Amino acid sequence: MTDPREALCALGRSLFERGLTHGSTGNLSARVADGFLMTPTGSSLGALDPSRLSLLDASGAHVGGDAPTKEALLHLAMYRQRPRDAAVVHLHSIHSVAVSVLAEVDPADVLPPLTAYYAMRIGTLPLLPYFAPGDAKLAEAVAAAAGKHHAVLLANHGPVVSGASLSAAADAIEELEATARLWLLVRHERLRLLTRAQQDDLARRFPR
Repeated sequence: MTDPREALCALGRSLFERGLTHGSTGNLSARVADGFLMTPTGSSLGALDPSRLSLLDASGAHVGGDAPTKEALLHLAMYRQRPRDAAVVHLHSIHSVAVSVLAEVDPADVLPPLTAYYAMRIGTLPLLPYFAPGDAKLAEAVAAAAGKHHAVLLANHGPVVSGASLSAAADAIEELEATARLWLLVRHERLRLLTRAQQDDLARRFPR
């Protein structure tokens, strides 16, 4: 079985090296037997130290490692609304952030169903209002959406995705980023989107 500390660090390094995060942006977490592992505040995902990852207990109190990401409340909000999910990934990936600053998008569902894999891994993507990073109101907004959505886009900030496993959350947020890039490329063209019936068929075939 993969050590969750090693898995978090390996994912962070992969995301950083492929340009899906930069500087000290983005944060990762995983549900573990004694609470939650999170990336420390101010850390680069490309240079995480397994021994210094933050450990929070089941109530969200910091009990070990370095101080957790300032977005700890956001992660905890996802876990509390989605008790079967085991990981949360939050990035400032360029194309997703670009979509998050567009004025003319539908806040109930930001990206259209361009591909089968987007429909399968994301489905509906709400845009949440802007709050400063770490603001308790941001966590409240995430909590309000998380009961129905495992993926949200934070206005002028970036995407947050939870999943049944760390790899599932990572796959989903990468699909979101790829779709955001595709949408920015084609949004002024005439598009052939997946129909509602096609989306429903995918949901039956590949339940999330």
